[in-house]
Amino acid sequence: MYRLKTTAAFDSAHFLAGYCGKCANLHGHHWVIEVEAGQDTLQEAGEKRGMVIDFGDLKKTVRALADSCDHALIYETGSLKETTLAALRDEQFRLIEVPYRPTAENFARAFYETLKAEGLPVLRVTVYETPDNCASYEV
Repeated sequence: MYRLKTTAAFDSAHFLAGYCGKCANLHGHHWVIEVEAGQDTLQEAGEKRGMVIDFGDLKKTVRALADSCDHALIYETGSLKETTLAALRDEQFRLIEVPYRPTAENFARAFYETLKAEGLPVLRVTVYETPDNCASYEV
């Protein structure tokens, strides 16, 4: 098995609705997405001969994913009152609504599925919410 790994980072805020602890409060992280891609064989022909995938293509796609989340409030559907959302929108804050609780575990799975859908040979996605704490998803 050949494996490649790349990372990209973004800064965003979140909170965990219904959680009993400090993460119930709005707070931010410097999230790091680590993507491991691979396959059993290398490409046999063309300009990408001898590669699993071009590192440039892998990095570009992972960077775009991270950029799509950068400097935003990521929140779970139904976790904020409509009046709160209206006020945040009126202030022109960048908001990203997701259909899951915005945890490192759920981000890892969502990012994995997004990258797989784009045709990348993804093996595992790990999301760090701090330098010492991360969650991984693989099939």
